[in-house]
This record gives sequence, structure tokens and C-alpha cells, in this order.
Amino acid sequence: MYAIIETGGKQYKVQAGDVIYIEKLDVEADAEVTFDKVIAVGADDGIKVGAPYVDGATVSAKAIKNGKAKKITVFTYKPKKNAKRKMGHRQPYTKVEISAINA
Repeated sequence: MYAIIETGGKQYKVQAGDVIYIEKLDVEADAEVTFDKVIAVGADDGIKVGAPYVDGATVSAKAIKNGKAKKITVFTYKPKKNAKRKMGHRQPYTKVEISAINA
């Protein structure tokens, strides 16, 4: 059984036992998280698609840790004007483990 959930403006296909990195949530490590924006639920007998979300379907997960991704370099410049700027960015994330899909 799998589900497609929406969190942080992105959609993820998840199954029980999956470990995914999502946009940072306001939870502590080892806390339970429930995703109620379930777009679709698929099983052996077919798929159930919501409009926009499946009624009564939730996905429960456990937050493993919060962290930051590797640093990327952002370099902007304006040609012929001697104007340049170099910045770095580390995107925060939450690592979660999917425990159950309740359809």
C-alpha cells in the first residue's frame, strides 16, 4: 500500500517504513507527525484519488531529526558594473520515517 501526501508545497509518494527528507516542520525529534493532506491512496485492488484530498485518510510518521542540507553557493553579478555578491544557503529539513498509512 502506498500514499501520495502533500507537505511543504511538495508531493511525496510514501510507503510504510520509508525514510524521507521533507521541508522543516515545527516538531521535536522522536515526535509523532500526522499528514492529513493525502492526495491518493493505492492498494492491490486499485487507487483512490481525492478531490483534492482523500476523505478520512491520514499518514502517520515519526520525526527522526531536524537538520540542514549541504551548503550551496549563490553568486550574483551585474556585468560591466563591478557589482557582485557571493552568498551561501543551507536549506533546513526534517527527516521522517513513515510508520502507517490509514486509509
